[in-house]
Amino acid sequence: MKAKEILKKIQEVFPPNQAKVLLDLVALLDDLVKVSDFNELKAIVADLVKAQKELAQAQKNTEEELRKLSQEVKELAQAQKKTEERLEELALAQKKTEEEVRLLTKEVKKIKFDLENVKDHVGALANTVGYTLENEAYKYLPKLLKEFYNIQVLGDLKRDFIEIAPKKYVEINILGRAKKDGEDLFIVGESKVQLRISHIKEFKKKLEKIREVVKIKLLPIFVCHQAKPEVKQFCSEQGILLFLSYQFK
Repeated sequence: MKAKEILKKIQEVFPPNQAKVLLDLVALLDDLVKVSDFNELKAIVADLVKAQKELAQAQKNTEEELRKLSQEVKELAQAQKKTEERLEELALAQKKTEEEVRLLTKEVKKIKFDLENVKDHVGALANTVGYTLENEAYKYLPKLLKEFYNIQVLGDLKRDFIEIAPKKYVEINILGRAKKDGEDLFIVGESKVQLRISHIKEFKKKLEKIREVVKIKLLPIFVCHQAKPEVKQFCSEQGILLFLSYQFK
């Protein structure tokens, strides 16, 4: 509707006094608000609406990020709780392990103590068997040496020590003197339950040390309960006489 038509209608509807005031007001508004100003206002309002939408979207995005962050924090809290529970389980397991190690250590000490006792008993038994074999040898060797090798034992056989260096001794199981065809012999014997080649090699080293201090010809002897054929052969090759316990009768 055009401005003139509006003015005409005001004059037709309102009394002159009111019409005059309204016409003055319309004139004033016409001066205050131009079309361009209204368009600018519309643009501003549009910008405000756009900004409001962007703000709403940003707020929505922020709320979504906060929701995700809240979920992550919740998951992190759960993971931390699980970690704490796992650490507590590990602490309990470590405590249990330490207790088991303590008990195991105690048991190992007991076993070690028992083994030491067994070792002592075995050692004592071995000594008993060894001494028994030697005692039998003292009785029967003189007869066997005379019968098989025409060697005459002089006096009694015994176990004793030989000084190979100042205050340094080696123990010999069987010691004694003998004669063969007028030649003096010095009996040096060892006893083993089961003779091995390694025993013979060790005995030879001992004989070498004894030869340095004993000027009489040595007569090396081994007595044992058992020896394999190859051990008997090696003993013979080394010039050592071998007697088995079953011969002591």
